[in-house]
Amino acid sequence: MCNRYESAKKIYAKYGIDTDSVIETLKKIPVSLHCWQGDDVKGFDQDGPLTGGIQTTGNYPGKARTPEELIADMEKVLTLCPGAKKINVHACYAIFGEDGFVDRNKLEPRHFQKWVDFAKKHGMGLDFNPTFFSHSKVKDGLTLSSPDKETRDFWIEHGKACIRISEYFAKETGVPCVMNIWTGDGYKDIPADRMGPRVRYKESIEAILSEPFDKNLVKPCVESKVFGIGVEAYTVGSAEFSLSFAAMHDGCLPLMDNGHYHPTEVVSDKIPALLAFFPEIALHITRPIRWDSDHTVLFDDETKEMAKEIVRCNALDRVYMALDYFDASINRIAAWSIGLRSWQKALLMAMLTPNASLKKMQDENKLSNLIVAQESIKTLPFGDIWNEYCVRCGVPTECELWLEIEKYENEVLSKRV
Repeated sequence: MCNRYESAKKIYAKYGIDTDSVIETLKKIPVSLHCWQGDDVKGFDQDGPLTGGIQTTGNYPGKARTPEELIADMEKVLTLCPGAKKINVHACYAIFGEDGFVDRNKLEPRHFQKWVDFAKKHGMGLDFNPTFFSHSKVKDGLTLSSPDKETRDFWIEHGKACIRISEYFAKETGVPCVMNIWTGDGYKDIPADRMGPRVRYKESIEAILSEPFDKNLVKPCVESKVFGIGVEAYTVGSAEFSLSFAAMHDGCLPLMDNGHYHPTEVVSDKIPALLAFFPEIALHITRPIRWDSDHTVLFDDETKEMAKEIVRCNALDRVYMALDYFDASINRIAAWSIGLRSWQKALLMAMLTPNASLKKMQDENKLSNLIVAQESIKTLPFGDIWNEYCVRCGVPTECELWLEIEKYENEVLSKRV
């Protein structure tokens, strides 16, 4: 392994790339790992079905059933993936103690103490998401955009509670908390009024953000979606709405999920467009197949292109990166690990690319040279650098990964009945 790395290192050096420096830089770039992959977005605060235009498919055995099982599974994933991490928590994952259950509009920091303890144990930050779905207070498929004031007020109070919890996370961990606002509000068929729900949604988010918070600690985001199951014709929080809201409200970031656009749109092209105007942006990284299907992230073309644009724009410190998918058709530890490792691979490959020289060719209109160079880079010994990165981070290499996952399945997951 050492000899292969040394050989690959010399090859990359001919392109002006210091692989040792790249590895050390990548080690420090945090990626947020989503808790909801481990239990199929079930959460701990209700027993009803998953709603909000999203769906988890599959029934692979070993799903986490308790907070303790979920955190144990996440701890296993941390040992399988290189690089720095954060933990991304949805509000429905509140952990209630002796004081008992409270509804989402009454959530407090104490209901997330175990998540803070988990993050501190591993020296990680926490990100947060209000949960505007899978709840009896979702009225006629609507929350913040509902024409019913009582419904809106409940969800506004939930959002404000989440602002307070997000600030608590940041103060406790010393790492800014990205708090993402997304709803599945919309209609199955063509609405008679498209503007009214959006005006109500705008006013509701403004009411949430009126809750006092330190903008250095809490990074509120708004996330769009093109459609969902049961809301095929119209979603309130469209791309234009969410981007406009973020642009018009100081301190609010746009969050792009690469599954939340039309199939012919690519977020990789949108990243540099937004970075031209916003000091910071946020991403939810997933893998859509024909729609927002939330498949496990792979080391595929669009994943690579998204990472390339972040690196090319010198924006590793301007983009908050988080995973967001939920696959119950395969081993959930494998899904988590494959997705996080795939995004790490994409970042590594982007950082091993001689971007400055490629940009120079484009600026000088040497487009034939550019294509030749781009094609040449594709055959560089990337895998040897990746394996060395894994070794230096103390996690399994590619050929070792499944052995670790299979061992955990046999010893832990298979015993969950």
